[in-house]
Amino acid sequence: MQIKKIQSNILTRYAQHGRILPRRKTRDPYAIHVSEVMLQQTQVDRVIPYFHQWMKDFTDYASLAKASKSDLLKHRSWLWFNSRALRLQECAKKIVESWGLKPTLNSCKDALHASQRSKQKTKCGHVESWGIIRNNLRKLPWIGPYTSAAIMAFTWNLEVPVIDTNIRRVLIFLFKLDEKISMQALEDFATKIIPKWKSRDWHNALMDYGALELTARKTKIKPVSKQSKFEWSDRQVRWRILKQLVRSPITNNQLPITIVQKEFPHKQVKPILQWMKEEWLIHIKKWIITIAE
Repeated sequence: MQIKKIQSNILTRYAQHGRILPRRKTRDPYAIHVSEVMLQQTQVDRVIPYFHQWMKDFTDYASLAKASKSDLLKHRSWLWFNSRALRLQECAKKIVESWGLKPTLNSCKDALHASQRSKQKTKCGHVESWGIIRNNLRKLPWIGPYTSAAIMAFTWNLEVPVIDTNIRRVLIFLFKLDEKISMQALEDFATKIIPKWKSRDWHNALMDYGALELTARKTKIKPVSKQSKFEWSDRQVRWRILKQLVRSPITNNQLPITIVQKEFPHKQVKPILQWMKEEWLIHIKKWIITIAE
């Protein structure tokens, strides 16, 4: 099937049946950044209520940078990925430090002015321009290749390839690519087939097509990596510890190690607690766990 026909079919389906998601109603780079962090290895329907609450409590990078660790963990601990909330705050602090009291990732686009002065033919959607923006984003803490690409495509409609598990599967299946294709080769191919000035819709459409139509069960295409089970995992222990610290009035933000050991008698608790200390999630003093503010 020709590329243009595939593009037309997928975009038409998206226009008619695309999922209505909070992220798709905004062009705010902060909101899109938050949603991408929350969606990492978490189902969309589970994220939506937490996203709305987060955006209500932490409306922008400035308010997020000022938040206490307890307030952050009250949100994120219910989605199990506690360290990501703290890393998101670390990024917010760097943005506030770099761009003042009303910071926004739109400041990253300011680098285009220098490029446009030196190359008048350079367009916002051109690879030479978005490369500058992507480099600026990647300099911020914890913004990696995927997150930077997602922010650029969904915020500014730039023609940068966004490849998650669903999109990877759709591209491999529809274009009959080798399932063992490297990420770099897949990105090179994906860049060439982004419809002009439709990057935002194209990537949203691909995500929907992979999630709802070309599923892993239907295509038999395996993901690059598979998340381990949550039940009885170290993640469950970490989640449970933080949930009790930030949610239970009985603990008064303190939790004896003995309670954790009794709840998880078959787990080696000490290495888990040590990891949480190194991640600045908790403090431990005299066998009592507290949040590391």
